[in-house]
Amino acid sequence: MNRDLSVLHALRCVGTAGLARVASFTGLAESDVESELIDLAVAGLVTHHKGFGGWALTESGRAADAERTGAELESAGSRPALAEAFDAFLVLNPELLDLCTAWQVRSAGGVTTINDHSDAAYDARVLALFTDFHTRAVVVVAALAAAVPRFGRYDARLSEALDRAQAGELERLADTIDSFHTIWAELHEDLLATLGIARWSG
Repeated sequence: MNRDLSVLHALRCVGTAGLARVASFTGLAESDVESELIDLAVAGLVTHHKGFGGWALTESGRAADAERTGAELESAGSRPALAEAFDAFLVLNPELLDLCTAWQVRSAGGVTTINDHSDAAYDARVLALFTDFHTRAVVVVAALAAAVPRFGRYDARLSEALDRAQAGELERLADTIDSFHTIWAELHEDLLATLGIARWSG
C-alpha cells in the first residue's frame, strides 16, 4: 500500500486523529504523515479540524479509500482468503472484549467496581489470559497477512503492547490509544473497511 493510501486508510479506520495516532497506525514518521496529509488535503480527500487538532476524511476521501482498497483486493484476488481469515477473527473478538472488561472492572457478589489494580494476583491472572489469547490471535493475523500483506503490521503492534504490559506498563492492555485493545479494534475496523462491510451489518 502506497504511503498516501496508507495515511488515507488510517483515518478511515481510526476516525478523526492527530499525527501520533496516524503514525502509530501506519508505521510512518510523524513528519511523513503530516506531508501526506497536506497533499491529501490539497486533493480534497482529508480536512483538518483546527479546534480539535485532528485530521479526518472528507466524503470524497472516504469514497477514494473504499475504491482503492477494493481495487487492492480484486487485483490480488485475495478477497476470499481475507474473508475466511476474518471469520476466524470474529470467533476471537468476543473473547478479547470479555478480557478487556475483566481488566477494567471486577464483579463480586453482584457488585461491579472499577479495577484499581491493587490486587496483583487478580491482574496476573487476567494478564495470563491475555497472553494465551495472543498466542491464538497471532495465528489469525498471520492468515490475514497471507491474504493481504499489510495486515502483518498488526502482529508486531499487538506483540509490543503485550510485551510492555508484561513489563509493567499495565495501561498498554486496554487503557491507551496504543493499547492491545485499541490496536485490536483498529484491526477490526481495517477488516470491515477493506472488505466493504458496514460496521453493524448482520
